Amino acid sequence: MDRIVELRNVIQDDLPIFFEHQRDPLALAMTDFPAREEEAFMAHWRKIMADENTFLKTILCDGQVAGNILSFDMDGKREVGYWLGRDFWGMGIASEALTQVLGLVAMRPLYAHVSKRNRASRRVLEKCGFIVIGEDVWEPLPGEKEIEEYVLELR
Repeated sequence: MDRIVELRNVIQDDLPIFFEHQRDPLALAMTDFPAREEEAFMAHWRKIMADENTFLKTILCDGQVAGNILSFDMDGKREVGYWLGRDFWGMGIASEALTQVLGLVAMRPLYAHVSKRNRASRRVLEKCGFIVIGEDVWEPLPGEKEIEEYVLELR
């Protein structure tokens, strides 16, 4: 059965869904990224929603909020990132959403960072033409453990 994957602007009602997605224990183990508490999460999203330089979309699958995808500037480079709820994993939704975004965001090169443990996300990025160009280690939040990741680029 074919699924319909669409992108639309993020609305306030999406945020509680995104909040629950980022609290999923299995997702956290795969990404190595720590969950934010609700207040910090909502403050972060208000900030990125107000940033005119951030390309930000809700991913819909058959009309349901499946996750989010964005492109933003970080350290002078254009990055892309996404997060899907677990109910939407393994169906090609992330690949389709990323393909759509790559058609809308013309800037190249684009970069992505992915935890070394997140093989599924790395496959999505490589399927869409990204290649591994290096490795990095970073601390997502003060006092949190460092994350070992791959750096990928799309020319």
